[in-house]
Formats: sequence, C-alpha cells, structure tokens
Amino acid sequence: MKQRSTIFLRSLILIMGIAVFALWIIGAYWFANRLVEGELMYSQFVILLGLIIPAVPFFFALYQTLKLLNFIDKNKAFSNLSIKALKNIKYSAITISVLYVIGMPIVYLIADKTDAPGLILIGLAITSAPVVIATFAAILERLLQDAIDIKSENDLTV
Repeated sequence: MKQRSTIFLRSLILIMGIAVFALWIIGAYWFANRLVEGELMYSQFVILLGLIIPAVPFFFALYQTLKLLNFIDKNKAFSNLSIKALKNIKYSAITISVLYVIGMPIVYLIADKTDAPGLILIGLAITSAPVVIATFAAILERLLQDAIDIKSENDLTV
C-alpha cells in the first residue's frame, strides 16, 4: 500500500512538472512574440523574466520532493537526508515568493496603466502560495527533527 501511494504521488509530481514546463514554454513563447515597443515593453520583459526565473527553484523543489519520496520508499524517512530535502523545499518556496514580491511593483504599474485592479489580487495570491508551502515544509521539518531526536533517544535507551 505504501509503495502504491508513493508511486501515485510521484506520478502527480511528474504530471505537475510536465504541465508547468509546458505552460512555461508556451507563456515564454507567447510573451516573447508579443513584446511591443513603447511604454509597456519594459513591463512585458520583466513579466517574461518572471515566468522564466522562478521556474528554476520550482523544478528544484519538485526534484527534492521526488528524493523525499525515494527516502520514504527505502524506509529512510526518519533521517537527516529527509530533513535536508524538506529544508531545500522550504528555501525554494521562499525564493519563489521573494522573486514574485520583487516583481509586484511591475504588476502594480501594469495594473495602473491598463486599469485592471484585479491584477494586484492575483499577484498577491500567486505570491502567498509559496509562503504557505514554505510554512508547511518548515512545520514538517520541525516535526521530523523532533521524531528523529526521540528515535535516537530511544535507541540509546537499553
């Protein structure tokens, strides 16, 4: 049963990675073909970079998640390697969130020029999602560290 659940999670992670990669390629291609000379060209270029740059920590976090699932399959879930993978996921999520926060002034300028106030709310939602993931990874990291400490304490007790 445990093996099936990790295989299911792996397949979901791979599907999510393929979908994000496809959206990344399509979005980058679409924005690159629609760069317009004028006032908003700088904003469009920053949006293009905003699609490309956060993809690197995103795919790194997916890779760390696959490593974590491998540790679970090998019965090494309660190890320092799992804590390191969770730490990397947390730092990747924080990096993504910081990158989006840096890009929020450009979103504000675009929303102001195009009179689209909903764009700010969408930007805030996209910025807060990695914060939730980072918080969840930090909580799991702390719980796993406590479990490892209890396990090592019990192993020392005869």
